[in-house]
Amino acid sequence: MSDLSNLGPLAALAGSWEGSDGLDVSFSHSEGAVKETRFREQVSFEPLGPVDNGKQVLYGLDYRTAAWREGEDDPFHTEVGYWLWDADAEQVMRCFMVPRGATILAGGNATASSRELRMSAEVGSTAYGVLSNRYLDANAKTVRYELTVQLGDGTWSYDEDTVLEMAGQKDLLHHTDRNTLKRA
Repeated sequence: MSDLSNLGPLAALAGSWEGSDGLDVSFSHSEGAVKETRFREQVSFEPLGPVDNGKQVLYGLDYRTAAWREGEDDPFHTEVGYWLWDADAEQVMRCFMVPRGATILAGGNATASSRELRMSAEVGSTAYGVLSNRYLDANAKTVRYELTVQLGDGTWSYDEDTVLEMAGQKDLLHHTDRNTLKRA
């Protein structure tokens, strides 16, 4: 697919990206507390489509991302998935899986010219939902996921909040990540 015009707001993301200003705020099991971790990240987006679902036609990006803590050679986070655009419904979606056994399909309203994208998912929802393996469901259950993306010229940034019910804790944990990426 060389014509990116069918990707709507996702056209700006096609290609390869790098960012070294990432910040992950999450629970550290080894330290027993919430910890901030600086990271660098690489993301690649390959255009796809059309994908026909009856009357629905989707275009999108097949993507992969990996993130490394400062000074480490092996990634501490990877994910694979799709970012999808439904022009008729003006919906943008992100569906992905992480190798810990969690899958998220988040979505939200957007226009073809949107420069800010907001997507969310909730556990138990049959549209834009969250699934986890049995261990995570019992010990670190994702109950909500929210993502905000800012599309710039040659850059894009994101802020995401994965809200967790942690076993043994009464308050919800907000596992947040943010980064700004530049075209590689």
